[in-house]
Parts: sequence; C-alpha cells; structure tokens
Amino acid sequence: MSGLSTDYIILAGGCFWGMEQLFRELEGVESTDVGYTGGKLVNPTYKDVKTGETNHAEAIKITFETSKISIDEILHFFFKIHDPTTVNRQGNDIGSQYRSAIFIRTDEQREAALKVIKEVEGLGRFNGDVVTSLEDEREFYLAEDFHQDYLLKNPMGYTCHFIRK
Repeated sequence: MSGLSTDYIILAGGCFWGMEQLFRELEGVESTDVGYTGGKLVNPTYKDVKTGETNHAEAIKITFETSKISIDEILHFFFKIHDPTTVNRQGNDIGSQYRSAIFIRTDEQREAALKVIKEVEGLGRFNGDVVTSLEDEREFYLAEDFHQDYLLKNPMGYTCHFIRK
C-alpha cells in the first residue's frame, strides 16, 4: 500500500462499539480502534473508565485514506451517527465517559471541526445546540481485546448509534 496517504482522528460520541461498527463500513476508512482518552489516569481499563471518575471518554481512533475521504466527510458522518446535543449522554449511557468530543491534533482538524459544527447546526437536524467539546488530543489507550470489533463478534450486541438523515 505504498504511496497511500493516511491520517487519523479520535472521536467520542457515546459507546464506542456502535461508532466503530458504522465507521468501519464507511468508504475510505482503513482501520478503527476503540479505546479511552481525555483523562489523566495512565493505562485506564474499562473498569476504571466506566465509573466516570477518570474523565476518559470511550473513543474511537479512525485511520482513513485521505484520497478517498476527507476530514470534513469523517466529521459530518460523526454528527450523523450520534446526538451531539446531549451533555455526557448517548441514549441510555450516561456519564462523562459518553460525552461527545473531538480530540484535536492539528490546526487543520480544529478548523474542520469548527466549520463542520457550524454547518451541522445550520442543518436544523437537532432540536438543541451542538455541545461537542473540542479537546486537545491526549494519549489514546486501546480498550481491552473484548471491546475491539465487539459488534462483529456479537452481532446482537447493544448499540445506541444509527445513521440519521
């Protein structure tokens, strides 16, 4: 695969299982990993994060081929598959670990995030304002193997994510 240009972005929008499943099917996405980021605890586990006390978010690291999909397209899709108007909540999942966040690594990502948020708010898709936080990228810790590709291994598993119009 030499010659291909890839990039990555880390997003949080509730339970990482459902986000991973939908992103993996998106044209141009090379790989997905689920994990924890945004908190201060080193090497957190699910047991730590699920308490909501570590400030880590369940997140997904999306590696994509830049010639097939843009950062704007990734972000627009992100806003189609979760509700960015609820603070620390997605569906039945409540707590800071389920917050809506974009973990910014570059100026390009920050500019794209601000632009897409404005576009999404202009669409009138949601009843409330977008409350997605823009946070500086921090260490991304892979979740336990059990969580990786969870909905492929458990097709009847729980998810609160779906594609909105």
